[in-house]
Amino acid sequence: MPLTNSATAYGAVTKSFHWLTALLILVNLPLGWIAEEIAHEAQASGADALVARAALLFSIHKTTGVAVFFVALGRILWALSQPRPGLLNGDRPLEANAALTVHWLLYGSLVTVPLSGWVHHAATTGFAPIWWPFGQGLPFVPKSETVSEIAGTLHYLFVLTLAAALAAHVAGALKHHVIDGDATLRRMLPGTTSGQPTARQPGHLLPFLAALAVWGAVLGGAAGMGRFETRADAGGARLAAVQSDWAVQEGSLQIRIRQMGSDVTGSFADWTAAIAYAETPDAEGRHGTVEVVVSIPSLALGSVTSQAMGKEFFNAEAYPTATFAADLLSGADGHLARGTLTIKGQSVPVEMPFTLVIDEGMATASGTLTVDRRDFGIGLGTQDAGALGFEVEISFDLVATRGGG
Repeated sequence: MPLTNSATAYGAVTKSFHWLTALLILVNLPLGWIAEEIAHEAQASGADALVARAALLFSIHKTTGVAVFFVALGRILWALSQPRPGLLNGDRPLEANAALTVHWLLYGSLVTVPLSGWVHHAATTGFAPIWWPFGQGLPFVPKSETVSEIAGTLHYLFVLTLAAALAAHVAGALKHHVIDGDATLRRMLPGTTSGQPTARQPGHLLPFLAALAVWGAVLGGAAGMGRFETRADAGGARLAAVQSDWAVQEGSLQIRIRQMGSDVTGSFADWTAAIAYAETPDAEGRHGTVEVVVSIPSLALGSVTSQAMGKEFFNAEAYPTATFAADLLSGADGHLARGTLTIKGQSVPVEMPFTLVIDEGMATASGTLTVDRRDFGIGLGTQDAGALGFEVEISFDLVATRGGG
């Protein structure tokens, strides 16, 4: 069997690319679905075994997806260098144009499906890693939950398009083999089977435009259904403004935990701080008080955000807010916020050292606190620290001005 294509037959290289791609896809599509189902079970139960199994399957899925991407690029480059055997039904314009449209959808999906999944992976944290030595990021792809969510939506839509195109491709091949009795399917099988193309052959412009129209319809329909709405867009009811002697102008509130050997960093988009502070302490060394209220559903925690909202973890539906109420003290080593942190209905006494600089009525502060998630009843079903670390680091930084509302 020759390596290269001819006008009537496919060569060994083209056939190898075809069947290797088919094998990778037929393995990876159900693998992704199974991993997603197990992840949902793990979210509900928090069981260590399910978390580990989901992570394993997602790593296999992602690694195979990267393989699909590079195999697809190789297949496309090889196809560009080869003559393409003509269609055996080119004299049937409707069928012929439909076949070429499906081929354009397949080639496009073979690139966009793994690439969108890769971007989703690179833009987020808390992921099951890709098994290769070249890192987990991608050039020009920032760590951004918005980018990750959009890429994840695109991945899902492209997978649906790929699945539909594959079904049409297989149905067409079987129709040629069983009903038409021609060599369309056989000439892609091992061997030297060839088939004489019809004299009339369709052009590629119309099928290409038709494929673009299909992608446009899929993306446009998804946009109309709100599928591209991100967590930041979704918003929801925000915390009410609070009265405070110092008004927070800007700041961030973050958490960090270790999952499956990787640090996962998240941030809360919605929180309030009622701060009373005087430079001169009272007789007990107290400068004032602070009460921070945090909207739990506003947390973005990479690819495990949905899992974190579940009953086993933050249980955001039943406990939508967390509260930190503390006295602001000064000591030999600097400032200290001593008080109570309440999460998921569990109150724990804590102390947070923090730095503070006040200059002309503007205060800049930052601090870090480490707690044990088990003290708050979070993730009790996951007792393996290797799967999900016990320690959670909470950090803040803010700029506030004197004279709040």
